[in-house]
Amino acid sequence: MTATMQRPSTSSGNGGSGNGRSRNAVLKPHRQKPRRTVGDWILLIAVILVAALVAVPFLIILVNSFKSPTDYANGGPLSLPSSIYTDGIANFWQRVNFPEKLWNSFFISGTVAVFAVIVSVFNAYAIGIGRVKGRVWVLVLFMIANTLPQEAMLYPLYFMFKQVGLYDNVWSVIIIFTVVQSAFGTYLLSAVFGTFPKEIIEAASLDGASRWQILRRVVVPISRPTLSVLLIFFFIWTWNEFLIPLTFLVSNANQTVPVAITALQGDRLMDVTTTSASALLGLIPTLIFFLIFQRTLTRGITAGSTK
Repeated sequence: MTATMQRPSTSSGNGGSGNGRSRNAVLKPHRQKPRRTVGDWILLIAVILVAALVAVPFLIILVNSFKSPTDYANGGPLSLPSSIYTDGIANFWQRVNFPEKLWNSFFISGTVAVFAVIVSVFNAYAIGIGRVKGRVWVLVLFMIANTLPQEAMLYPLYFMFKQVGLYDNVWSVIIIFTVVQSAFGTYLLSAVFGTFPKEIIEAASLDGASRWQILRRVVVPISRPTLSVLLIFFFIWTWNEFLIPLTFLVSNANQTVPVAITALQGDRLMDVTTTSASALLGLIPTLIFFLIFQRTLTRGITAGSTK
């Protein structure tokens, strides 16, 4: 009696692989693009309109910076220049010694930003994490200090810096704005440090870390995105300040860029094209600074919102 062996048909194997592929195809869901609603389109249109309104003044400054006085007199501020006119930029550059004013603004703004962040960190560490007595009243005091108008502080500060010999010195403006900016920074960081996880502080204390080591090695590294945002804002806010630098920096060698722009305005006459060129030159450094630290600013705001 002979036994016959049959070769298994390959069609069943192919069918099995085909069924496996079909299962894989079924298991993989197709991502559907979310459909935009009417509210999304309305929000998008509103954002575009707001962005256009914000961009219009910058475009007017840009156009008038390269326009001759004749073109401005004939066509007004909204007309395009017939040719590129750079004498306004050159005149402002030479008349006010713009590199010197640019350095003064950079030095004052950068120093204030760094010092204000350092002072804010120390104050907020004592108030938010150290839990000093009367912390609520201390925060109220800092909040009230933020609401004081600069005009109310001019005469006391003028008298004080006159007595100590710092009038018409860049360090007088640096001291003033360091105190002003750190008041806001202390108020903000105290709220941030108040929500700091106690477990991390206790674990560092159990490992033998001192208060200074906890601040330097634990609190500051974790809070670095928030501190970066404060640094950027303090720099830009100090750069745009006008009244206090105008009052305390009377000599031409100590003036900042916003103060130097006012030198182009007379009592009865103003060169619009040169003034636009000066505004453009004063805007470009802060714009470059913002573009360089744009990612840092975005990360800091995102980290603060998802904390």
